[in-house]
Amino acid sequence: MFGFKEAEVAELVRAVVPGAHDREQIQTRFAHALWSGLAEPGDRVAGALVRELGASEALASVVERRPAARLASLDATVDDVQQGLDRWTPRLQPAAMLQWLRQAARYGARLHIPGDELWPEGFDGLGESGPLALWTRGKDEALAALAHSIALVGARAATGYGEHVTMEASAGLVDRGFAIVSGAAYGIDGMAHRAALASRGHTIAFLAGGVDRFYPSGHDALLTRIVEHGLVASELPCGSAPTRWRFLQRNRLIAAASQATVVVEAGWRSGSLNTANHANDLGRPVGAVPGPVTSAASAGCHKIIREGFAQLVCTPDEMAALVTGGIPDEPEPVPRENTRLLDALSTRSPRTVDDIAARSGLTVAQTQSELGRLELDGTVRAGERGWTKRGARRET
Repeated sequence: MFGFKEAEVAELVRAVVPGAHDREQIQTRFAHALWSGLAEPGDRVAGALVRELGASEALASVVERRPAARLASLDATVDDVQQGLDRWTPRLQPAAMLQWLRQAARYGARLHIPGDELWPEGFDGLGESGPLALWTRGKDEALAALAHSIALVGARAATGYGEHVTMEASAGLVDRGFAIVSGAAYGIDGMAHRAALASRGHTIAFLAGGVDRFYPSGHDALLTRIVEHGLVASELPCGSAPTRWRFLQRNRLIAAASQATVVVEAGWRSGSLNTANHANDLGRPVGAVPGPVTSAASAGCHKIIREGFAQLVCTPDEMAALVTGGIPDEPEPVPRENTRLLDALSTRSPRTVDDIAARSGLTVAQTQSELGRLELDGTVRAGERGWTKRGARRET
C-alpha cells in the first residue's frame, strides 16, 4: 500500500480509526493521514489534487513521481503542481511517516477525514485550503458540539479586565448551550477554556502542532484537563512542531469550526485579529468587546469595530445573538409620568392625590391612573392618609 507493508498499515490505521475494516477504508484513511504531514496547513494545491483525484490516487501520484503535466487541473496549473511536488517529495520518508501513526496510537489520538460523521461541517467553507485530516484527543461529543459553538479569542498578554470579561462570557455562553472554541494560548484563550471547564461545558482547543505536543508547555495541565473533558485537535500529525505559519493557519480552523468568533481583548497587532479576519472572509459573524479607550490591549478590538466587520458585544446574550440573530431584550423605558410621580411621593409622609398631582405637574386623572399601575407592581402603597412609596413605615 503506497510501498508500505499492508498488514502494518492496517494495524496502525485501526488503532486511530476504530471501525476501519475493509481495505478501501484503510487505504483512504492512511492516505489522508500521510497528506496531513506531507502538505503544510492551507496548501491549496494539495487540496485541489486530493479533491480532483481522491486522497489515495493523489498520494500514489506523488509516490510514483508522476509528471506534473498529468496532474494539472482547472484549479492547479502545471507550475502549481510542480512546485507542490517539489515541496512534498522531500517529506516522503517512510519511517517518519509510519511514526506519525505510531505516535498517534500511543497517545490515544483519533483520525477524522472529510465525509466522516463527526467531520466539522464548518470546514467546508475553507474549500481547497481546508484541512486534509483532523487528529483529535478527547471526547467525540465535544467534536459534535462544534455544530453549536462560539470562538473566544484574544491577547496573550491579557489584562485583568480582559480575563474577567472572558470568564463571564465563556461561562454565560456555556449556560446558553454553546461549546467554547479557542487556541489554548496564554491569556484570553486559556481563560476561555478554564471557564468552560468550570461550567461543565464543551470546550475545544485547536493546536498549531501535533496533539501529542502540548503548546504552550505552561498549559500542559490545562490541555490535559481539556483532553479529559473536552477535545484537543490539530490538522497536523503527531510529532509536528508549532511554527509561526502553522499558528496563522490554525486560526482559520478556529474561525471555520465555530458559528461565530468573538475577540475579547486584542492589541493593534494581535494574532487574534487574524482569526477575526478568517471568520469575516468565511462570512461568519464577528464580535468584539470594547475596552477602555486608554488601553492598548483593546486597540485591536476598537479597530475592527470601527472598520465595520465586527459588532460591538458586551454580554453573553449579545454574543449568543451573533448566532441566533435575536436581539437581547432591553428593559422597558420608564414612562416619564412614572418618574415625575415618584419624585412627588415620599417614603414617609403620605400624600393625597391632589397634592401629588400639584407636585408632579400631572392632571388628577393621570395621577390616579399612574398610581393604580404602580400599586399593582408594588412600587407604591395607599394608606388611610394618602400615598407613599414602597418601603414606607406602617401608619400607627
